Parts: sequence; C-alpha cells; structure tokens
Amino acid sequence: MLNNLLSRPAAASILSLIGVLAFYVIFGGVDLAKLFGAASWMNYAARIGIVALPVGLLMIAGEIDISIGAMIPAGAMTTAIISGYYGLPIGFGILGALTVGVLVGLFNGILAVKTSVPTLIITLGTLVGMQGIVLAGSKLLTGNASVPLSAPDWAKGIFGELMFGGNHQNLILWWLGLTVVFWFVMHQSKYGNWIYALGGDKVSARNAGIPVDAITIRLFVLTATSASFVGMCHAMLFNSAQVSGGMSDIFNIIVSVVVGGVLLTGGFGSIAGVFIGTITFAIVIKGIDFTDIDRNWANLIIGLTLLLAVGMNESFRKFAMRATKRKPA
Repeated sequence: MLNNLLSRPAAASILSLIGVLAFYVIFGGVDLAKLFGAASWMNYAARIGIVALPVGLLMIAGEIDISIGAMIPAGAMTTAIISGYYGLPIGFGILGALTVGVLVGLFNGILAVKTSVPTLIITLGTLVGMQGIVLAGSKLLTGNASVPLSAPDWAKGIFGELMFGGNHQNLILWWLGLTVVFWFVMHQSKYGNWIYALGGDKVSARNAGIPVDAITIRLFVLTATSASFVGMCHAMLFNSAQVSGGMSDIFNIIVSVVVGGVLLTGGFGSIAGVFIGTITFAIVIKGIDFTDIDRNWANLIIGLTLLLAVGMNESFRKFAMRATKRKPA
C-alpha cells in the first residue's frame, strides 16, 4: 500500500506541502487554522494555478512555454483597451483577450512542430516579442502603460469579483473547476495517455498513430489562452490593466509545476500533483507573512523548496519505474 502511494507522481508534492507546513509551524510559529482560512495564498494559488494546469500537461508532454508571463498582461491589456479605453461591450473585450491567447498559442505550437528549435527558445522569443507588442500597442492606442476598466456587474460576477463580501476571489472557483476538468482529461481519457506518450518518446508515439503535432499545438494554445484568461479576470477584478502585470508569474508557475511532481524532461507527473504543488508554492510565498520569519528569507525558502522537490521527484520517478518492473506480467 505504502509503495503504491510513494510511486505516484503526486507523492513528492504531498511531502513538500507537509514539509513546508511543518517548517512554518516549528520555526515560524504559524497558526495553521489562521493560515488555512486566509484568502491571500488561496487567491494567489488560483492566479497561478489556472495557468499551471495546462503548463503541467505541456511539460509532461516534454515541452515548455515561458511566454505565459507576457500573455497575462496581454490578456489584461486587450480587455482594458477594447472595453475600457474604446468603450465597446465587455463581450468584445473577453473575446479579444481569448483570441490573442489562441493566436499566440498557435504561433508557438506551429513553430514547435515545424522546426527543430527547442520550445524554450521559441517561447523565449515570443515572451520578449509580446512584451514589446503589449507595451508599444498600449502606448500607440492609448498613450499610457495603464488602462482603466469598468466591467458590468454580470461580467465581474463571473470573472472578477470577491465572493460573499469577503476577500476570496471567484477565480478560486474557476481554478477548482478547471482542476476537475483537467484531471478527467489527463487521467480518464485517451488524451492523457497520448500526452504521457509524447513525453516518453515522440517518435514512438508518432509510430503508434498518436497525432503528435496536433496534440502539441493544442497544448500550446491551452497554455497561452489560460494565461490570457487570468489577465482578463484580473483586469475586471482590479478595474485596470498594466503592461507589466503578471510578468513575475513565469518562474512561479513553472516552480509550482515542478514542485507538483512534473519532470522537466517530460513523461512523468499528474494533475493532482500540480494542484498540490500550486498550493505548496502559494503557501511558501504568502504563508511567510503569518510567521515570525523575516520576509527577506522568502527567496531562500523558495529555492530550497524547489531543490528538494526536484530531488524527490527524480527519486520517486525511479521508485515508480522499479515498482512497475516488479509487477508480475
């Protein structure tokens, strides 16, 4: 029973979460009841978690997308410019933000399957290019790097509002719902098996009849569109958009995925692990405010958490492979 649990991709993320909580309780004097009820880390987990889900799938497939950092402000600025600056109905702003995500995802995906350039380099180029487009486009169209947006109540109620008069954003509900959807796709459908096969060996997957190129392009569309969606939601929530908002989330999203048990080399990981890894990273980032630990130590704690998670992920992957080999045929 224990061996079966430890061989699962989410095992490392669970141990990481337990370790972080234990560290904060022992060395930081944190009150877990107060921490678990706090909105700060839950809101942040939802923000990065929505993007971490498709990024996790993409990394399991053996690819990576760092252009997501530019797509969050791109989605926010597109919505704000269309429906804030030009005053068009919010539906046009929503459609514009999602369209930008789809187009950039298609661009990344097509380059990934049509060239031999590593996707790290492709998406790095897209990241820099989109940064320039967002900044130059905002200056050209509005003359500012920040654009106000006043979304109607129905749109804020769906995409960007605090729930029940409290501090919890309704983006949390989107995150939880999308986690269920991605779990079903990844672990209860043929597409999940295909994604794992891509991460294992693309040549073998192609020879087995799996539509490798189509799946790869779709995954890139998902990552870019999810980031654009998050930016759109935050523009409605905060009634404005900035050209640099969300750029720092690149590192945080990828770390969350890695802490969640997904290997950078692909072929290993789970949605449950990504979900728990996102919670772990959000608690590391925001939970330190509930402790007696100096906030200046946050980056050191993040770095150690990442290193430990990577080490555990590799150890558990090897353990899982040995356990699989021991199973009778």
